[in-house]
Amino acid sequence: MGRITTRKKVVHITAATDDAEGVVVRRLDTLAVEEPLEIRVSGAPLTVTMRTPGHDVELAAGFLVSEGVIRHHDQFASAIHCGGPGTGGSAAAPGAYALGASAADGGNTYNVLDVTLAPGTPLPDPSRARHSYTTSACGVCGAASIEQVATTSAFDVSADPLEVDAATLADLPDMLRSRQEVFEKTGGLHAAGLYDAATGELLVVREDVGRHNAVDKVVGWAVLNGRLPLTGTVLQVSGRASFELVQKAVMAGIPMLSAVSAPSSLAVEMAESTGLTLVGFVRGATMNVYSRPERVREAVPAAV
Repeated sequence: MGRITTRKKVVHITAATDDAEGVVVRRLDTLAVEEPLEIRVSGAPLTVTMRTPGHDVELAAGFLVSEGVIRHHDQFASAIHCGGPGTGGSAAAPGAYALGASAADGGNTYNVLDVTLAPGTPLPDPSRARHSYTTSACGVCGAASIEQVATTSAFDVSADPLEVDAATLADLPDMLRSRQEVFEKTGGLHAAGLYDAATGELLVVREDVGRHNAVDKVVGWAVLNGRLPLTGTVLQVSGRASFELVQKAVMAGIPMLSAVSAPSSLAVEMAESTGLTLVGFVRGATMNVYSRPERVREAVPAAV
């Protein structure tokens, strides 16, 4: 669709110093696009999230996992982009995941995605519909009540036998950064990547203006490829580890979440209660392990 980035005119200023005069240059700057996406299920609005266009079907699938609506690939039948907000649009045939609508839709904005669940899969509880839009900064701020945030996962991450070398975790931020193609152009996107501890492969990387959206896109990739639960994997994120990222990891069966920056107190509490290994401040050769440190080889702490 060519809508991941856009070019805008800016005035670039280099301030004057004791040794040089100031410089003012008019030029084009590349920006990451941010647009709303309304997610519907069988025509009924579920949420509106601010996201970077691209991998919208993965985003919707991952969101449905984090909300506890689906647990497996076979519960997700199809999805199709409809017209703009407030318009109609029928679901695609099963398997037609990310296809746009036809010209008959009239002025398709690609900002409304209607998901069809497989027969027998319960529709979302109407009370779980978000009553406000979800910003790119917050993955759960649209929830109708705090009780809805603590969704119960179908997968037990505490039982996952995953072990990862500390040196491998130290390498993940650079591996993730090397595949952030849009960040390279804009400097304005979060990223999430999924690492397979058994194969040593970075399976998938997704970028978005919202860190929770980047994670939903990774989880959605796993849904569409029939890979849930994500046992034996590490989720690496480019920013901080907030509560909603821990929740999304647990809901997808991911046993370890690694972040470049700090976790929140609630993120640590949830990691401890669910048995997820939470690693933060992964910078250079150092990191902090906040829960289940036995999964990180070489993590034998000295006396504190």
